[in-house]
Amino acid sequence: KASLDLVAADPQFRSEVIFTVRAASEAYWQWVAAAAQQRIARQVLDLATTRNDGLEEEVRMGAKALPDLKDNRRSILSREAKLIDTQRKVTQSATKLSIYLRSPDGESRIASIDEVPDFPNPTPPEAAWQISLAQQAIQSRPELRELELAIERIDVEIAEAENDLLPNISAVLVGSQDVGEPTSKKRDKSEFELEAALLVDVPLQRRKAKGKLTSLEAKRAQLTQKRRLSEDKIRTDIAIAFEAVRAAYERVQRTAEARDLSDYMAEVEREKFKVGESDLLKVALREEKAAESAGKAIEAQLEYQLGLAHLRAATGI
Repeated sequence: KASLDLVAADPQFRSEVIFTVRAASEAYWQWVAAAAQQRIARQVLDLATTRNDGLEEEVRMGAKALPDLKDNRRSILSREAKLIDTQRKVTQSATKLSIYLRSPDGESRIASIDEVPDFPNPTPPEAAWQISLAQQAIQSRPELRELELAIERIDVEIAEAENDLLPNISAVLVGSQDVGEPTSKKRDKSEFELEAALLVDVPLQRRKAKGKLTSLEAKRAQLTQKRRLSEDKIRTDIAIAFEAVRAAYERVQRTAEARDLSDYMAEVEREKFKVGESDLLKVALREEKAAESAGKAIEAQLEYQLGLAHLRAATGI
């Protein structure tokens, strides 16, 4: 029993590791996404700021009306507010990540914005993954190992209960020898004596042991069914996580295409504005639409990476 209790500490530890890795992965990718959203906000602000310099010159020359300059200034202020909000989210996500991000001496540290990577190109999930990952999960998930060890402990207790049904057999061996000086003239010290005995104790009432054995066998059957149910649940977890990754991958492709089209239309509108064929409102709307599309592309990338983290955790990695 003690040996099994010692072994049982390993799956409990692995469960904590898997949970921590998943939580750290979520914190990491949310930090990456927050930084990407900040870059988008800064780029949109730079567009309005650069345009403002040209508008000031055109207003002085009479090529543009003063309201155009005022409207662009309003757009700058709005975009500055958006940038401030994205900076707040980057700081918050970096602080949350510091729980898991450690220096070599084990101290938590705040990640620098210079350390932020780009999102990696997503890999299209293949249908064969689901079957192989489900098989791997059955071998890797620590809760299944915990149930197996619980069944082994029950087997030990069943063996103990079966032993209680058997008769007790005790072997006794006693030797005796008087020592010391004679205590009388008869010199009546006894000779060396050796006694051997075999005691057999047969329990007439064995209902307690039988009842314990029946209870343990029922508990073992219950644990066996619980393990089977856990396997079914794990397969379901894998299927759900796999489908989430597949859908996220498709969303990444769609949002990336929409982002490129929005960027193209925003650039076209800016060129039309330069030659007087558009107005500032249309340009601002196109740029905001492009920023919105870029933000949705980042959200899709984040969803994909979080899906992978959940899929790894469901697999027991």
